[in-house]
Amino acid sequence: MHAETFHRFEDAYLAVLAHVSRDHEHRTAARGNAARECLNISFALADPRDRIVHLRGRRTNIVFCYAEALWYLLGRDDLEMISYYAPRLTRYSADGKVLSGTAYGPKLFGLAAGGRSQWDTVVERLRLEEGTKRAVVTFFHPEELADPANPDVSCTLALQFMLRDGRLHAITYMRGNDAVTGLLCDVFSFTVLQEFTARRLGVGLGTYAHHVGSMHINDIDINRVATVLADAALDPPEPPPVMTMPATGWAELAVVACYEEALRHNEAPLDLNDQGWSRLAPYWQQVVLLFEIHRQIRHQGGQPVSRATLSRLAEPYQRLISNRWPKALPLDEPPDGADK
Repeated sequence: MHAETFHRFEDAYLAVLAHVSRDHEHRTAARGNAARECLNISFALADPRDRIVHLRGRRTNIVFCYAEALWYLLGRDDLEMISYYAPRLTRYSADGKVLSGTAYGPKLFGLAAGGRSQWDTVVERLRLEEGTKRAVVTFFHPEELADPANPDVSCTLALQFMLRDGRLHAITYMRGNDAVTGLLCDVFSFTVLQEFTARRLGVGLGTYAHHVGSMHINDIDINRVATVLADAALDPPEPPPVMTMPATGWAELAVVACYEEALRHNEAPLDLNDQGWSRLAPYWQQVVLLFEIHRQIRHQGGQPVSRATLSRLAEPYQRLISNRWPKALPLDEPPDGADK
């Protein structure tokens, strides 16, 4: 039997929140975290590009979503980059420097036996045999359980790619998923990885499926979930157009990474006339603009984001910035169509 298919991730997200919060099967308190839990939760997405939750009540941190996806694509595991966007992640590091379980990048792109990464092997397998069932990247390692006090055990078990009829499908298998935050960020990153891989293969984008052993909502988040569900029922946002990733090579990702690092270190504002930025595909220009806006929010002492920068940002991203950081926009210039 097939899992329910949603066209938009936002609809799947709401369905999961409603089900786990209202019809949970178990109450758990693993590692002291009281939670509501449902076992064996699955869903599929018809269009993995429609990966962003735009709900006003959810206040999606779109900057972190892209930062985490880039962190994976660059094969990084350091706290220096990712904790800048999410300081809470520092508590999951055993040594205060790196993340072992949560950092999927080295497991994807780190060189393994034979001097090749898991991702390289999977891509080659897909090129050689379209119908293969062996294009699997594994994340969870048995040694992660050796230390009962390990603060960072991989939540994701594996990611499987299937190339069928010229379209790349992806399936994620997770041992557990926090339905409020983890689900939102994981689906974003894994569908970005799926789209990136499809572009590298030169094939179409297929469906995405998400399978979770333990889908849970921590009790501390239950009121937040109720607010999100209530807001969605009263004010369902009009779906914005999806953004399609262009064919992207490692050289272009390296350029994006250079801008991200410079902006994170507040070396200088993004120059909108800079030739390097101008040569990026519009998709990646928008990502760099998000990093620049985040730099302004972090380092300008509460001053609003510049109008020049904001005007270059796509309207759906403007709305997300406004929802997440309501004081960041100029008071007399809300996003187009936003409440005044």
